[in-house]
Amino acid sequence: MSDRPDYQRKKAFFDSLLTIYGRKPVLEVLLDPTVPVFRLHLADSNKPGGIIAEIEAAARARAIDILRHDKQALSRISRNGREDQGVAADLQLPRYRSLTQWLEETSLHAGLRLLALDRVTNPQNLGMLIRSACAGGVDGVLIPRQGCAPLSPLVIKASAGTLFRCPLLRCDELAPALRTLQDRGFTVATLSSHAEQSLFDWRMPGARVYVLGNETDGVSAAVSALADQQIRIPMANGVESLNVAVTAALIAYYGAAQNR
Repeated sequence: MSDRPDYQRKKAFFDSLLTIYGRKPVLEVLLDPTVPVFRLHLADSNKPGGIIAEIEAAARARAIDILRHDKQALSRISRNGREDQGVAADLQLPRYRSLTQWLEETSLHAGLRLLALDRVTNPQNLGMLIRSACAGGVDGVLIPRQGCAPLSPLVIKASAGTLFRCPLLRCDELAPALRTLQDRGFTVATLSSHAEQSLFDWRMPGARVYVLGNETDGVSAAVSALADQQIRIPMANGVESLNVAVTAALIAYYGAAQNR
């Protein structure tokens, strides 16, 4: 039992790692001193020289551990053997964890606010959304592995580095994660231009999850069916919709004002 705290610390650390892959994306993060890189993974089948030599040199310059693997082992690390090009890197995101871990560690209270993403596929939109959420002080952004843009160097760049400061929560699929949150007392609200209730008039007490949908289609039917409430952002002059990152900013700052 005495080893339990040490095990939990190690587990929390490795859960906070985000693995990216591909030669150019990995070289880009290695050359950016503001991106914390834990380890570099290389396939032993990579031919020396060229961009591989640049990647190794960049890692050595930052004293980053370089591990070599056979191609099959590297594909398990990258989770995308077809596109990893024999290169992957583990980034350290101190506030990146699973929804399950976050629920275990968080004291649930009425003021908690989460943003949940349903098929947000544009990396630039995702990065800007994370920046808005971080600035607005939301308690977490729930990003499912299935259906959403992966956290990539493009997302890091669009977030202006806030990806390393924003609480990011991962799950495999959104619908089961939302049901878990409902079981823990959260109210799930989906954004819809057809909703009768305005965001600015909604006074629901308690912990809340705001679901933001796809840039073109909005929230999926399967997720909408789970909603406790549908809300809209009122718009003038015939404007039909806002960029998803702008919507996230409005929700984040309005929620922060409500909690004061």
